[in-house]
Amino acid sequence: MRPIFISVIGTGIGKTIAAAVLTEALEADYWKPIQAGDLNSTDSMQIAKLISNNNSIIHQEAYALNTAASPHYSAFIDKVKIELKDLNLPNTSNQLVIEGAGGLMVPLNEQLLMIDLIKHFKASLVIVINNYLGSINHSLLSIDAAKHRNIEILGIIFNGEENKVSEEYILKYSRCKYLGTIKKLSDVNKQNIKVAAQAFTNL
Repeated sequence: MRPIFISVIGTGIGKTIAAAVLTEALEADYWKPIQAGDLNSTDSMQIAKLISNNNSIIHQEAYALNTAASPHYSAFIDKVKIELKDLNLPNTSNQLVIEGAGGLMVPLNEQLLMIDLIKHFKASLVIVINNYLGSINHSLLSIDAAKHRNIEILGIIFNGEENKVSEEYILKYSRCKYLGTIKKLSDVNKQNIKVAAQAFTNL
């Protein structure tokens, strides 16, 4: 089965929440290849706290960088270089959910962008979208970038407050599959993630 790569249209969209929901729904393994910043509270640590099932394995990051910045800049500060040869899929027979760092066009080094990892991993893409002023533009640009590179888009997840007009436009124009909506959570905890995951078990 192909890995599922989760990306977003911007910052603060809810990528880790969506990753937790899909990991829980599919009882999948989880992997964050590149963690930039917050090494005392990484996304992997957050996922471990949010999922309830006993089948998921959290795989160790390939790169753990100290600065909360784009991976290429964080790596520069740490005096390391992100190399594609060091980014190999974890050994698992389970479905794998991969969480990117930032959006599709975030740089990894002088030549590579985050979107290049999706091709490298032969993964299917899930794009997480939050509704805000400019989200239609950011969504369609991200979708176009993926299509231009012949990346399979598994579908779109909307996260947070609904905006039916924007959502319908994005889906109609992009012709991407609607996977579901993660409604704004009153509290991000195991129980709420488990409830939200019920809508995605047939993904």
